Amino acid sequence: MPAQISTSLERYLPVLQWAKTYNSETLTSDLVAAVIVTIMLIPQSLAYALLAGLPAEMGLYASILPLVAYAIFGTSRALAVGPVAVVSLMTAAAIGNLGVQDPAQYALAAITLAFLSGVILLVMGVLRLGFLANFLSHPVIAGFITASGILIATSQLKHLFGIEAKGHNLIELLASLWQNLGDTNWITLVIGVSVTGFLFWVRKGLKPLLLGAGLAPRLADILAKAGPVAAVAVTILVTFQFGLDTKGVKIVGDVPMGIPPLTTPSFDLDLWGQLFVSALLISIIGFVESVSVAQTLAAKKRQRITPDQELIGLGASNVAAAVSGGYPVTGGFARSVVNFDAGAETPAAGAFTAVGILLAALLLTPLLYFLPKATLSATIIVAVLSLVDFSILKHTWKYSRVDFAAVAATILLTLTFGVEIGVSTGVAISIFLHLYKTSRPHVAEVGLVPGTQHFRNIKRHQVSTHRSLLTLRIDESLYFANASFLQDFVYDRVVGDTELKNVVLMCSAVNEIDHSALDSLEAINTRLKDMGISLHLSEVKGPVMDRLKRSHFLEDMTGRVFLSQFDAMTALMPVPSSRISS
Repeated sequence: MPAQISTSLERYLPVLQWAKTYNSETLTSDLVAAVIVTIMLIPQSLAYALLAGLPAEMGLYASILPLVAYAIFGTSRALAVGPVAVVSLMTAAAIGNLGVQDPAQYALAAITLAFLSGVILLVMGVLRLGFLANFLSHPVIAGFITASGILIATSQLKHLFGIEAKGHNLIELLASLWQNLGDTNWITLVIGVSVTGFLFWVRKGLKPLLLGAGLAPRLADILAKAGPVAAVAVTILVTFQFGLDTKGVKIVGDVPMGIPPLTTPSFDLDLWGQLFVSALLISIIGFVESVSVAQTLAAKKRQRITPDQELIGLGASNVAAAVSGGYPVTGGFARSVVNFDAGAETPAAGAFTAVGILLAALLLTPLLYFLPKATLSATIIVAVLSLVDFSILKHTWKYSRVDFAAVAATILLTLTFGVEIGVSTGVAISIFLHLYKTSRPHVAEVGLVPGTQHFRNIKRHQVSTHRSLLTLRIDESLYFANASFLQDFVYDRVVGDTELKNVVLMCSAVNEIDHSALDSLEAINTRLKDMGISLHLSEVKGPVMDRLKRSHFLEDMTGRVFLSQFDAMTALMPVPSSRISS
């Protein structure tokens, strides 16, 4: 019993697993990774809060307690949780739909959104509903993220130009930018363009330069990752020294100093109703993005993550954000890769990062007063442009025109109508694609490959068949959406074939037969019986057979169930005749 309790606790508290083997060597690796990620996360946290339309300090708050919560409940050793660009944009869109003008109410809505998202993720985790993320196809997600990256970058151009601009989609944003372009603050533009160019160069050019100067690889990596911090420090100093805030350069202003406050979400049911769909979409998108990153990084070290427990880890992180003045969070791609490359061994690296962010919130916030918003916007633009990947259009066009249409539709709708319409459409398209593809399962007429016991498609291989026997291999589970398709396929094939005596449905790829499909099988059996044709099954899987035995279908079936297709052919076709593939 104690062992069972321990196993159960470890399932919901993965920290109990990796803590058993924690040692000084692991501690050193986690601390180094935490330093690097902290340096990267400080400007990103501030920038993403700006993107979400929130005070800068809320970005810092969302990067403290949520990281600790994930370290306790998460299963990935390298995932770095915190504010990310796409979720920040979705937060801005969700709260923007409320029409809230009061900054305090806006912040409360963001906190409530984090809480709702956390509860949704926790419920999904407890009920083990991680599989629902599979309904979002990867091409559609890639299309949505690409479109979001374009929207995010465009939305930040107003800060680079120092002008006002509004809009929830690309058309509105571009029109607003064009109308206000004449109000450009040239000092702001110089700052924004310079920082953007510097950050792009830092990403690829600084580390090789430092290595060429003789610095150790680890130190060169840390300094390269500190590029955004350097940009923040220099632009703060320049703005303060020359009083640029008096010349129209917009700055962050007062950032409260201290530990994250204890906050509570609103329990107004009307507000919950308005935010629920947005919270659900943020939860699903955040989970898919997070799990994709976590699985990729885990595979590199031959580790594994538990998707259902990841739901609990991310849910706990969002609830933690809600009670500590933050807003919705998830696992970030770039941050997690940096965490992995920096040598993080356990989720404790995230907890140490939280300590670093906490120290920044306690000690550094007064220094952020003169930070130009253009610097933060440049940080966002450089970060999100890496998300833009139009190659997905080329790849899907070559591989599947249906997937291409889905990706293109998601990108166009997101850019044209905004984030929520885009992601909602992406979800709908993903589900539609699944239903469309499985509603028309591949059914192949197969024959015996001479000299073997293997059966292959008669259109692709030279095989043996017999006029009196028809074997159809069904390459999909049978359920309500494709049941009638199988009926029509069988009827079309047998009508007019007077020599046909037996039909065998080869079920090696059938993992499920629901009641609608059972009704279709019964109808096929009855129709074939009226035509003097016997219906047989072969290679039926155990669980499928167990369910069929609960019905009267096997008793009423005119033929037999064979263990293998070769057994069926041996019994039903004594003398095969050669069939050449067409």
